[in-house]
Amino acid sequence: MKIIRANSYQDMSRKAANLISAQVIMKPNCVLGLATGSTPEGIYKQLIDWYNKGDLDFDRVTTINLDEYVGLDHSNEQSYWYFMQKHFFRHINIRPENVYVPDGTNPDAERACRAYDYIIQRCGGIDLQLLGIGVDGHIGFNEPGAAFELGTHKVRLQESTIQANKRFFAHEDEVPKEAYTMGIKTIMQAHKVLLCASGTAKAAIIREALYGPVTPQVPASILQMHPDLTVVVDHEAGACLPEDMD
Repeated sequence: MKIIRANSYQDMSRKAANLISAQVIMKPNCVLGLATGSTPEGIYKQLIDWYNKGDLDFDRVTTINLDEYVGLDHSNEQSYWYFMQKHFFRHINIRPENVYVPDGTNPDAERACRAYDYIIQRCGGIDLQLLGIGVDGHIGFNEPGAAFELGTHKVRLQESTIQANKRFFAHEDEVPKEAYTMGIKTIMQAHKVLLCASGTAKAAIIREALYGPVTPQVPASILQMHPDLTVVVDHEAGACLPEDMD
């Protein structure tokens, strides 16, 4: 595990984008596992800036997103498909056929999840997986539970996750209660994992996830077992990390 400390959200975004850009440059046809939410927005903005300057080329890159709300189609502004188009894909030269997000409109959960696992397998797995972390330790939509989920699956979102996401919706009752998410096993099979966190609210869970016991009650704790994990935190998110354990 490697921990990179940043001075601010902008600095965290730039440092994380550096690692992603290096992956794209070293392997132009790489498979990137991508995340949504407020944490990666700055990362995508930085990558777009470097693309516009001619430093990056996404023409041969494939992307596989972590998750999607059940019941939201691509035109819904709160869907993760829409998020990725708005904040990243429409601004770079990635090929539409190389972009994958779980199909939240498929009511057959077993078929939808099996199809997504097949896509990941067909692409040869993930070279670098970008992750954020929830205040309860969830990664993707893998919520705290009794066991680590393996492949893509449908999850009922916990109340803490619903509360955290309600700010994106006009009314709380509009927040989807279920999602399709990549499983822990799939995340752990990525060749590299890049975990990013920003803000005071993430400080305690970052410490617990990285230095506490490995338990499905804190899904991100499994990342301690990954052979190539890099963590980028800003000053606030890294406040509880011991200085001598970087």
